[in-house]
Amino acid sequence: MDTNFEDALKELEIIVKSMESGQGKLEDALANYEKGVKLASICETRLKEAKTKLEKIAVSSNGEVSKEEDM
Repeated sequence: MDTNFEDALKELEIIVKSMESGQGKLEDALANYEKGVKLASICETRLKEAKTKLEKIAVSSNGEVSKEEDM
């Protein structure tokens, strides 16, 4: 599953709202929970990837931006 952060988060929000409503069958709630766990994992992975990229970016005192591998 190659889902981006925004799409995974949007789908996860829909699942949470659906589950919070208390409507629907138990089987559907379990399937939604399972899917929600996978989507949450995708979001966490994408956030970690973004954090790693941000940590590699440095700004010098004169405002020049460089990546760690350029240093």
